[in-house]
Amino acid sequence: MAITTTDPLLGRLVDGRYEIVARVARGGMATVYRAQDRRLGREVAVKVMHPHLAEGVEGASFVSRFRREARASARLSHPGVVAVYDQGVDGATSYLTMEYVPGTNLRGELQAGPLTVDRALDVAEQVLAALSAAHRVGLVHRDVKPENVLIDDDGQVKVADFGLARAVTEVTSTATGTILGTVAYLAPEVITSGGCTPATDVYAVGVLLHEMLTGSLPYPGEPPIQVAFHHVHEDFPPPSQRVDWLGADVDELVSAFTARDASRRPAHAGAALAAVVGLRAVLDDAVLARAADPPEPPAPAPEATDSSPEGIETVEPAQDAAVDEIPAGFFAEVSVRAHDTEHLVTSPARTLEHDSADAADSPGRPRGRRRLVVWLTVLTVLLGAGAYGTWWWFADGPGAWTTVPAELAGATQDDALAALTAEGLEADTVEAHDDDVPAGHVVTTDPVPGDPVRVDGTVTLSVSLGVLMLTVPDGLVGAEQDAASAALREAGFAVDEARTAYDDDAPAGEVLEVSVPEGSEQPHDTAVRLTVSDGPAPVRVPQVVGLGKDGAESDLSDAGLAVEYSDPEHSTDVDEGRVLSQDPEQGATARRTDTVTLTLSAGPPDAEVPDVVGMSSEEAVGALEDAGFDVDVNRYLGGLLDTVRFQDVDGTAAVGTTVTLTVW
Repeated sequence: MAITTTDPLLGRLVDGRYEIVARVARGGMATVYRAQDRRLGREVAVKVMHPHLAEGVEGASFVSRFRREARASARLSHPGVVAVYDQGVDGATSYLTMEYVPGTNLRGELQAGPLTVDRALDVAEQVLAALSAAHRVGLVHRDVKPENVLIDDDGQVKVADFGLARAVTEVTSTATGTILGTVAYLAPEVITSGGCTPATDVYAVGVLLHEMLTGSLPYPGEPPIQVAFHHVHEDFPPPSQRVDWLGADVDELVSAFTARDASRRPAHAGAALAAVVGLRAVLDDAVLARAADPPEPPAPAPEATDSSPEGIETVEPAQDAAVDEIPAGFFAEVSVRAHDTEHLVTSPARTLEHDSADAADSPGRPRGRRRLVVWLTVLTVLLGAGAYGTWWWFADGPGAWTTVPAELAGATQDDALAALTAEGLEADTVEAHDDDVPAGHVVTTDPVPGDPVRVDGTVTLSVSLGVLMLTVPDGLVGAEQDAASAALREAGFAVDEARTAYDDDAPAGEVLEVSVPEGSEQPHDTAVRLTVSDGPAPVRVPQVVGLGKDGAESDLSDAGLAVEYSDPEHSTDVDEGRVLSQDPEQGATARRTDTVTLTLSAGPPDAEVPDVVGMSSEEAVGALEDAGFDVDVNRYLGGLLDTVRFQDVDGTAAVGTTVTLTVW
């Protein structure tokens, strides 16, 4: 009878927002679902952590790391990286929301057989470009494998699960003393010490490249422990061992990426990417277009014979299982006792080869008995090594853990170093300015106080340098506003909106004052304000027409205006020496220190006085008035004859002068 298992999350609304539509994949730490984001109306992938990982003390630590690594991954913004949108907890469900990538993954593409050289290099370039973006911000992927290389419907590559392998490894290594990861892609340093650097990701890409070019991993069908032994103790086999037409330049690239000594690999994905681009540029088009023949399937494990131990079934683990466990430091030499005989063991492979050789050298020994002896020896060695390794791991090895002292934060650097030394921990120090923590005191630690750390581990102390002080530039007063603002920003200061002030001497836009002294040291978050000249203040021009020279100058000076004069002009209306006109006129708006031009009266002009002697009084008065003169008539004896006998002004005289006539 068929049994149908229903996923309880299908159809559920996670965190009131993400409607689970379908299950996409299930791995060692989480299940991935396709979901609909109801809030933004888009399709997303929701990664839900397996509940058992959140149980107990280690589970709480894992959940904390799960969130921290999710936040770190969210810092990445690169078209080749699966974007992380959100993370949270809904009841007992810890989840991560990511970009949904419709398509397949590299594992699915490899199922059709080896890739062409061009496609393999193209995939490697895209993976390395994504890893390079991570390495630049201090993130190491730690679990590069075909399952984490997603390929969309257009053939573009996106790398998933940045940083999440670290959260799993830290917690499970604390609890079980094992390193989690896909053994086939683990660099030697991960197996021997658990250490990871950007070169660790480069190693995994080298293994991927080998697999894409040849169609399989180097050690098909071997158990994970033996695969790990190969990685630690043997050089990675070149692709040309399987595909003889691949040239030495391809072998050299893969060998460089998979060097056992991490220092001999490209230091980071950016350097590795340059190497791949360089190789692709020198390969012939015919080589780039060629793909290897599909590899022969691995030989099946030998069937059990009658001489096999009864009831014992041997099963070979798959090399590319999703998650394989290897005891960290397994390949350190350990001394174990088996059947009262002490053996010095470096790996199960050495013991297996040794016992097999002994069996082959013993003539006449039944084949079944030899096989039984070999398997029992291997089993005994593995059990002994495992027991010793477990004890060593938790007692003295990397599996022995302590916690970061709680009193480090805020302590002086000397006190913090003493506390770490008392716990047997090493310390690194980095210095950073801090607005709140006094200089010489610890701001933060990595790991944080209370977090687990290996007994021989290192805690990084971030020690305060105090408030960051910046120097105010000199030469700001008298400079143009734009130049002064640029100098302040270059020095690291924020610049507040400038104030303006009228000034008779500084032109508009010139800095008059700075809110802090020039050349002084100020906290980095000080906002500096400039006072900038708006030029002289506006004034209304007073009326000075008709005033004498001294009076006009006094009134204009009181208004802050300067005076200049044009040439005097004659006027019959304004007395000589008084202001005849002004520019600007009365009531106009000007600025202090502006100049008002005055024109003074030169008095009436001179004119020829008509000779009116002998004329009648009427004729004489008319002639003189027409010439611009005033006339006063003095009639002698009543002026019976009405004839002008005398005039007191003749020749030339100022217009308006009074001419007196004597009329008889």
